[in-house]
Amino acid sequence: MSIKGKTVGFVGAGNMGEALIKGLLTAGLVPSAAIVATDVRAERLGQLERQYGIQTCADVRQLCGRADVVVLAVKPQVMTAVLREIAPGVTARTLLVSIAAGVPTARLRAELPAGVRLVRVMPNTAALVLEAATAIAKADGLHAGDLETVQEIFGAVGKVVVLDEELMDAVTALSGSGPAYVALVIEALADGGVSMGLDRATAMTLAVQTVLGTARLLLETGLHPGQLKDMVASPGGTTMAGVAALEDGGLRPALIGAIERATRRSQELGRSG
Repeated sequence: MSIKGKTVGFVGAGNMGEALIKGLLTAGLVPSAAIVATDVRAERLGQLERQYGIQTCADVRQLCGRADVVVLAVKPQVMTAVLREIAPGVTARTLLVSIAAGVPTARLRAELPAGVRLVRVMPNTAALVLEAATAIAKADGLHAGDLETVQEIFGAVGKVVVLDEELMDAVTALSGSGPAYVALVIEALADGGVSMGLDRATAMTLAVQTVLGTARLLLETGLHPGQLKDMVASPGGTTMAGVAALEDGGLRPALIGAIERATRRSQELGRSG
């Protein structure tokens, strides 16, 4: 089943909502007339309407009545209130998609009528440039083709994987929080360049492009990161001197520890919400 021919609604029109709208339009999957959004900020809706030509709606329940697929793009702390507002208007014809980080499907279903079609998704901020890493949690009670529809929507803004929901906390820690870790690495690389005499702008350009180029090279060649490291490193050369410094500084255990600690924190937040 394809998203084509369906109306897609967005409850929440922040950065992630806009990224998905942009992705759907750029990929030609959904025309602007088949996208409808609502947000608490009227000026934000006006901006998106002018920029993308989409439809807007002031009432959440009315939006749910118009859309075949409804993306719940609101912050976790307001999700319960939003669900209670839309619950009376949700029917079996509507596919709900939640992108609220750390909110388990069970907590979402507790506020909705029985039998609602619901999928939990975890994209990351790179959706803003159509390079997201997105995980979709397998779900019960879906119609044939629902999962493929969700994959198509999020495939418009990057790469998609489908996993069991029990792994979503690890996804939150790795790809959800990952842009912050990579940003720290890029900042540190640039700082190193500055300490060795490069001007700040040049160091940042080189650091960002190096990370981008390395990621693309791994994706397009399928090389293991260790293979790429060995390609760059020559015996007794500069690269191995730098790698030795990174190993001395504990780069690997620090990054692994970041994923482990962030996963545990995501689990705690999921239980306490």
